[in-house]
Amino acid sequence: MNTIQAIRGMNDVLPGDVSAWQHVERHARTLLGTYGYEEIRPPMVERTELFRRSIGEVTDIVEKEMYTFDDRNGESLTLRPECTASVVRAAIEHGLLRTPGRRVWTMGPMFRYERPQKGRYRQFHQIDVELLGVAEPSAEAELILMTRRLWKALGVSGLALELNSLGSRDIQARYRTRLAEYFSAHAPALDEDSLRRLETNPLRILDSKNPSMQTLIEEAPRIVDEHDGDARAHFDRLLATLDEAGVEYRVNPRIVRGLDYYTGTVFEWTTGELGAQGAVCGGGRYDNLVAEIGGPASPAIGFAIGLERLVALLKAQSVELPAARPHAYLAAAGARASILAHAVAERLRDAVPELCLVVDAGHGSFKAKLRRADRSGARIALVLGEEEAGSGRIAVKDLRARGPQSVVSIDELADHVTRNVFAG
Repeated sequence: MNTIQAIRGMNDVLPGDVSAWQHVERHARTLLGTYGYEEIRPPMVERTELFRRSIGEVTDIVEKEMYTFDDRNGESLTLRPECTASVVRAAIEHGLLRTPGRRVWTMGPMFRYERPQKGRYRQFHQIDVELLGVAEPSAEAELILMTRRLWKALGVSGLALELNSLGSRDIQARYRTRLAEYFSAHAPALDEDSLRRLETNPLRILDSKNPSMQTLIEEAPRIVDEHDGDARAHFDRLLATLDEAGVEYRVNPRIVRGLDYYTGTVFEWTTGELGAQGAVCGGGRYDNLVAEIGGPASPAIGFAIGLERLVALLKAQSVELPAARPHAYLAAAGARASILAHAVAERLRDAVPELCLVVDAGHGSFKAKLRRADRSGARIALVLGEEEAGSGRIAVKDLRARGPQSVVSIDELADHVTRNVFAG
């Protein structure tokens, strides 16, 4: 019988890697709370229409990458390919927009049918952060400053901030006309995807990763040249705020992001240490999305962090992570000792709630159990044999100091463990 394996592009996160994920999640959760963001947990499956309406009919995501199916009632449903649309839908449905400046975040898996490669998977995970109801550039500044603080807390370095402004829908319409004229004049140089996008949304051509088209894209008109006074003033004020806060950045007129709902400021945090998939965090304004989904007109902005990429960057930079290892390892051998082991462990956990304790009360010799205790990384081994079980005592061996073991009564075990594991 063939062995069943994971679906291509949908990866297991194994125990040895989970500590890095937890490191990121723990710091993000704490930091977001200090900025006043509240967690929200939307479902992973939504009506397909939500993503068609929000992301855009002619984006790669909607055209090629969504996991879409009909349920038993014939309704078209989709595994979420991103989370902003879900958060906005939930905010409209539950009245969260009644309070301007609503700050929410969520974390979890997204799904896109893509060609799997390093940093790009069919199931991937994001931290998604949204600030709803604030039109001023202070909203963009807050999100950018918050992400910068997160990188510092995590101990990662070298992430570069790039920004652009896509302007209003009217500005984008004028820009699309100029782009269409420009790319039409160079139609022989366009690939098949770009020729199709030329008819639907020429802005998407700027997303092309085709190496043979990069010079043509670099020489294309820039959207900043279409900005009116309001768009220019908004972006200039954001840049002035970042300058005042000491944020280094580069204005990149080619950043358009892959989702049609963006208006105004867009930004990315990128690294050169992960190959082609260098965007670790990206986001921007979507001031029309709330109304387009069916809610009241409301400005909004958000970003998403790719957890797989951020964890890969932690590893690439050899960031020191908290060790995922127990404090103590209880090795029990013998019939009576094996029965008593869990009772002793539970009593110890009651007395020292912060203790991480592994119990090995199965078959095997003490020698094998102590080898496992050492490999676990535990500071101490608690050795419980038949003799100890009969006398109400337990041996304690310091696995790191390699000194002689001591024997204490089970009644004194909690104090002994606290002194030897947590003191100093």
